[in-house]
Amino acid sequence: MNHVVKSGETLAQIALDYRKSLAEITAANPGINPNLIYPGQPIVIPGLPDPDTIPYRIVVSISNRSLQLYSNGSLQQQYPIAVGRMLHQTPIGDFVIINKAPNPGGPFGTMWMSLSKQHLGIHGTNDPSSIGKAVSRGCIRMYNQDVEALASIIPIGTRVEIRP
Repeated sequence: MNHVVKSGETLAQIALDYRKSLAEITAANPGINPNLIYPGQPIVIPGLPDPDTIPYRIVVSISNRSLQLYSNGSLQQQYPIAVGRMLHQTPIGDFVIINKAPNPGGPFGTMWMSLSKQHLGIHGTNDPSSIGKAVSRGCIRMYNQDVEALASIIPIGTRVEIRP
């Protein structure tokens, strides 16, 4: 897959966001100067499918506290969520699912799905009463049964759009 460099990004941070080493990123991008990247530049991220080949897309509405799953442009399912609290707000932007980890333990419930931003994910919860509130440290929190259902449907590489 390709990542398009945004203003202020470094290759080191892009590598961290996608949980790849800087060596993996530079090897996948022959001729790139790690110290001289520019906004709009495409960077190949090795090991992830092209999101354009995946029929699914997730849209998160922070204000509505909802996550919508689309397949081929049609709404398939909508789930209630919890979002980031003040000082730890859920970031706005476009991301992709880069991995899934069942049973991560602790406050992350029964499933964790990493997004292409360091420390950001969609996960379950050990506190179901938190759903519908702004209480997380920026992550998107779901009921365990909902995040398990979602994870069983979507593949790695699925686009995630987080909107205000």
